[in-house]
Amino acid sequence: MTFEHKSVLLQKTIESLAIKPDGIYVDGTLGGGGHAFEVCRRLSDKGRLVGIDQDADAINAASERLAEFGKKVTIVRSNYESIKEVLASLKIKTVDGIYLDLGVSSYQLDTPQRGFTYREDAPLDMRMDQRENRTAADIVNTYSEAELYRIIRDYGEDKFAKNIAKHIVRRRQEKSYETTGELIDTIKAAIPAKMRMTGGHPAKRTFQAIRIELNHELEVLNRSIDTMIELLNPGGRLSIITFHSLEDRIVKNRFRENENPCICPPEFPVCMCGRKSKGTVVTRKPVVPTKEEIENNKRAKSSKLRVFERRQ
Repeated sequence: MTFEHKSVLLQKTIESLAIKPDGIYVDGTLGGGGHAFEVCRRLSDKGRLVGIDQDADAINAASERLAEFGKKVTIVRSNYESIKEVLASLKIKTVDGIYLDLGVSSYQLDTPQRGFTYREDAPLDMRMDQRENRTAADIVNTYSEAELYRIIRDYGEDKFAKNIAKHIVRRRQEKSYETTGELIDTIKAAIPAKMRMTGGHPAKRTFQAIRIELNHELEVLNRSIDTMIELLNPGGRLSIITFHSLEDRIVKNRFRENENPCICPPEFPVCMCGRKSKGTVVTRKPVVPTKEEIENNKRAKSSKLRVFERRQ
């Protein structure tokens, strides 16, 4: 299957980076190279783009798509959590812009054997990086009922989390889970028939929760933002596209804390903690897709873009 993915909020993201032709930029979630292609088009021969992705299929697709830009582009298979080490290996200390698109790619969703989709029966996988040994099946088959309840409640925000966890544990006592179809059947059985008719696919929230847990998505995001801001040159920008409230909340809070890191009590007349602002939140409200973009790409519907600028 060809690696295809419609880049979400493409023009808004490119505009948000305020690209300098001779600057250095990092795409931390390279995917098929859609955003990267537009960045590279705006770079001179002195400009450079570093693309990072942990998915081998994405690396192959992006390498082909960006081949025309030659030495402007360096692609590394890694997690954006390791951005500092990746740049150090390339002898790059600071950059002019970093951006992330945190959505699961259309290719990953539409390739059944990757196990991300709840619309077809496939191996219960969900690994972003297929070099990892643990899969979604390991979580479903080994987590306690309390642990399953926690992740489905916290990461899936599903009001039927307790009943879903209970049904998963009860069913696996008869046979371990191997496929997405088996898990979907259990989830459907745990949700009242009347409720299954509204709010989208009944397995959507549980699949999201398991994927987030398996790939440590929220932890990686939360502990990476400060590092990425530190790597920016003065005036450099960090642009992040999120797709659900959990991610957006992390980005919003980390940006706000980097803009105003003071921890002194409100009654103090002057700051005594000595913490200095690292920059400014450019987007007081997140940038969202237009009605036209949503009509052309339904997966853009929940996307939000937030931008931070490093202190001059």
